[in-house]
Amino acid sequence: MAAAKKEKETIAIKPLRIKRIPIRIVGDSPIIIHAWSEKAKKEMLDTQQGNNKTKKKPTKLPFDDFARALYWLTPMPEIEWYDEQLGEKRMIVTEEVFDEAVKNGARFGFPANSFKLAANSAAYRLGWVKNQMELRGSYFLNAEDGSELAEIKGSVPVCREDMVKVGMGSADLRYRPIFENWYCDMILEYNESGSMKLNDILSCLNAGGYACGAGEWRPERDGS
Repeated sequence: MAAAKKEKETIAIKPLRIKRIPIRIVGDSPIIIHAWSEKAKKEMLDTQQGNNKTKKKPTKLPFDDFARALYWLTPMPEIEWYDEQLGEKRMIVTEEVFDEAVKNGARFGFPANSFKLAANSAAYRLGWVKNQMELRGSYFLNAEDGSELAEIKGSVPVCREDMVKVGMGSADLRYRPIFENWYCDMILEYNESGSMKLNDILSCLNAGGYACGAGEWRPERDGS
């Protein structure tokens, strides 16, 4: 008895029409940056591992805290300094070396995906989409060079002092960079044959800036 012949099946794959266009996001209010420094990460890990119970705390240097809260796209300038409170040498960023770095073309960034998160949240709150899941794969935002950090252009960051709540009722001072006037040039990638059209995506990004914002003390976190 002859074996039955298998019928050939043709599968049609719908093409993805991926399009990449340059866009510029312009801030209509200042943006406050707070990147986690390596020092802060180490202190957190030491606390979790119980290694800092008897360890001396380093001297608080406001300008060093400010500089380390930036997302550096160029090497961060540091000098060696003896910390008498700590009893040892440590690397710090001073105002002088920071100003010199800025004169030499220092560049700073911000996570590009933060703008997408704000846009998706705003679109959901406004009832434009049923859930944020459908937006996650509809488009992507990247820096001009394809990396995750978009360069902040327009102004040089300055140090901002804020009082923040820490733990149960206690407070502390935080020193963070703020860009008064800023914009970011990025690449928007989306599927032109998908459900989200270009004008829909740009509308979401615009609404994200107004309703949610980016950075520290944004509207989404009770900021202004």
